[in-house]
Amino acid sequence: MALNLKNLSFSRQVLPVIALIGLLLAAFFIWGGLPDRELSEPEREPARAPAALANESRVAGSGVVEPSSEVIQIGSALSGLVTAVQVKPGDRVSRGQLLFTVDDRAARAALREAEAAIGEARAAIAEAQTARATAARQLALYRSVDDPAAVSRSEVIRAEGEAASANERLRLAHARVQAAEARAGSARTEIGRLTIRAPIAGEILAVNIRTGEYVSTMGGGGSQPFIEMGQTQPLHVRIDIDEEQAPRLAMGASATVSPRGAADRQVTAQFVRAEPLVVPKRSLTNSAAERVDVRVLQVIYALPETDGLFRVGQQVDAYIAAKDTGQ
Repeated sequence: MALNLKNLSFSRQVLPVIALIGLLLAAFFIWGGLPDRELSEPEREPARAPAALANESRVAGSGVVEPSSEVIQIGSALSGLVTAVQVKPGDRVSRGQLLFTVDDRAARAALREAEAAIGEARAAIAEAQTARATAARQLALYRSVDDPAAVSRSEVIRAEGEAASANERLRLAHARVQAAEARAGSARTEIGRLTIRAPIAGEILAVNIRTGEYVSTMGGGGSQPFIEMGQTQPLHVRIDIDEEQAPRLAMGASATVSPRGAADRQVTAQFVRAEPLVVPKRSLTNSAAERVDVRVLQVIYALPETDGLFRVGQQVDAYIAAKDTGQ
């Protein structure tokens, strides 16, 4: 049967077909835009309260692992070229151990010059002492003569002047020794300031300088410290407690701490201290519900030995018992 276009009705025949096609297209786009509702395991395990606090009043917080000494940022008192770096990250150093040296050739040259001046001044002291002794004996000899005709008054005066001059030369030589020793001490101090040593025993965490680089004492606020170190035996963890939750915290209670994303590996950390100053929150967890415009109470806990489970700078989750509301 041939299609008669003359008898084709747009409203009764064409329009319903267009509507059907539009309905099918809409259904296809709606079906393709539906979210994937298939259940899957989370990429990392979310934090969860320990069994002991599961049904108890508790306070939660996040924190960062740090050395028990806190991180010590090592700099240089003087600018110059780094001539040697004696440590690398992971090294354990003792108090006073050499970390790095800055070019000290100018200071050592000044030290040698001062030491030469000390030697010259000491020789002048010996010469002045000899001259003073000779002048003193000559003057004593003149004064011991009873006959005024044997020694003229002018000779006595000359001998007295030589003795006084010898005393002045001796005092001047002593002053020169003191000045040269002061210059030598200043040069030794500068050499010591160019030799950077560990202020405490601990572990080297980061080394941000290399031999041949120029270090400056005028670095800006965003510049890296030359070396970072700290006492990592034991490790501490600095927990941020929201200022609204801080009054509920049972101060002195232990904390259950787990690494971020490993809630099944929980350890018990012992209370060390609470910082007296409430500060703006700086340690962020990247949670969508996280508030950043808050202030936090920082509480320090000592971590047990865990054979590498925690490292400096690592983020952790913590749960701490709350105060008994019945009190």
